[in-house]
Amino acid sequence: MADPMKIRAAARGDVVDVRVLMAHEMETGQRKDAAGKLVPAWFISDVTASLNGKPVVKAFWGPAVSKNPYLQFKVKGGKAGDKISITWIDNKGEKRTDEVTVS
Repeated sequence: MADPMKIRAAARGDVVDVRVLMAHEMETGQRKDAAGKLVPAWFISDVTASLNGKPVVKAFWGPAVSKNPYLQFKVKGGKAGDKISITWIDNKGEKRTDEVTVS
C-alpha cells in the first residue's frame, strides 16, 4: 500500500483551504529502465475529495501528472472540526484514502 497522504485543511471564515501531497511514483509508460525495456504505466487516474462525506472535488488524471502530485483547492461552507477525506485510485486498481480534521 502507498504511503499516507500529507493533508492540511485550514478554515478561514466559511472557506476551507485544502493542500494535499500524494505519495505515488506516477510512471508515464514511456520511460525505459537500465535494460532498455519500457517501464509500465502506473499513475493516479481518479481523485475524489469529500467534506463530511459529501464529494466536493472530482479529478480525472492521466500519465502526464508528476511524481508525488500536489493538489490544492478551496471549499466554501466548511468550518473547523469538519472532516476532509481524499481518495485516489490508480490505473492498476490500487486505492488510498486519508482523512484530516479542518483546523
